[in-house]
Formats: sequence, structure tokens, C-alpha cells
Amino acid sequence: MQQYTYLLIDFCTVIICFIFSFHPKIKFYRHFTAFLKASCIVASVFIIWDIWFTQRGVWWFNDTYLLGIRVYNLPVEEILFFFCIPFSCIFTYFCIDKFFTLDWNPLPEKAFVCLSIISSLIIAFYSHDKIYTLVTFASTAVSIFILYFVLKSRWIGKASLIYLFLMPGFFAVNGILTGTGLESPVVNYNPQDFLGIRMLTIPIEDTVYGYEMILWNIFLFQKFKNNEQD
Repeated sequence: MQQYTYLLIDFCTVIICFIFSFHPKIKFYRHFTAFLKASCIVASVFIIWDIWFTQRGVWWFNDTYLLGIRVYNLPVEEILFFFCIPFSCIFTYFCIDKFFTLDWNPLPEKAFVCLSIISSLIIAFYSHDKIYTLVTFASTAVSIFILYFVLKSRWIGKASLIYLFLMPGFFAVNGILTGTGLESPVVNYNPQDFLGIRMLTIPIEDTVYGYEMILWNIFLFQKFKNNEQD
């Protein structure tokens, strides 16, 4: 059964959200096409990133917990990860946004955005010799700048708050992948390529990596969803 570990993590991540997508008060199933378009675009970028980092030895995967099917040296479970995690996150964002008002006032949101960009750039600059930290924080700073100042996305504050709500699920999923409750991690990291700061077993870079991925999924999902309504 160990070889199904990562696959089961993917399945458990998505199944409850998928079932509730058909709830008559939610009806998220109506936007499956918008989600698939958004997730395919974002996943393609992050999968290329993943392939590159895997080839460089920034991280690698424990075959004990895998089916053994690989695409460009990536386990098929890792590829599914880039669809399952965004599905659960976008579903949660959709539900919270539908039933609650979490919009930020312009000034606090702009201050948060600017602080996030500056902080990410500082960390990237001082971690220029650690490729996972450098690429993750630098690309996140650029992404936030583009989304807020170029694409005029005025939901960054709200999305960041909802991402914070998602942290318990993030710790559960990423915790298992990085070794919580297992004899050895599913995903291993080269200690020379990241800061070494972990939340339980999870590298802090993973939270930023996930944050950037979800921001782009939200942006594209909303774009495609709005196009469906036109």
C-alpha cells in the first residue's frame, strides 16, 4: 500500500471539494471548464519549474511512496498535485467569496502588497546562493507586482486571507509529503538550496511557492469564469 501514498494524498485533497461542487447552493461544477483552463496554464509553468528543479537535484522523490510512473522524471502524482491542490483552493476561495465579504480597503491592501513585494525581494537578494529560495521569493514578488499594478487585481488582500484559512489543510498535505507521520519524506530537499527554516517538516519556501501558484490560478479562473458569463 505504501506505493499509493502520494496518490491517496492527491485523492483526499480533492474528493470532498469535488463532491460539494454539486451542492445546490454552491454549484461550482458550472465552472469546471474555467478551472481546467486556468489550472492547465498555471500547472504547465509550475511543472516546467518542477522538472528543472528535479533535474538540478533541488528536490527528489522517494520511490517507496510512488506508483513508479514518471513523465520527464516527474512522478505522475506530482503532476496531479498541480491540479488537485488548486482545485481545492479555488473551490474554497469561490465558496468563501460567494457567502462572505472579505474585500480589503484600497489603502491597507496596497500597503500589504508593497510590503510583500519588498520583503520577498529582500529575502531573494540575501539568499542568492540558494536557488529554491531565490527563485521562489523573486518570482512571487514579480507575480504580485504584475497582478496588482499591471493587471489591476484588487483581491490580493482577500486571497491572502483565504490562503491563511487554508493553512491547516496545507500543513496536513505538505506535512505528509515532507515526512510528517512517515518513516521518510515523500519529497526530499537539498539542504544547500533552501533556507533550512521549516514549519514542522515543511520548508518555508513551500508556503510562498503555493501562494504564488494559487494567486495565478485565482486570476485566470476569474477571467475565464467571467468570460463564461459574457
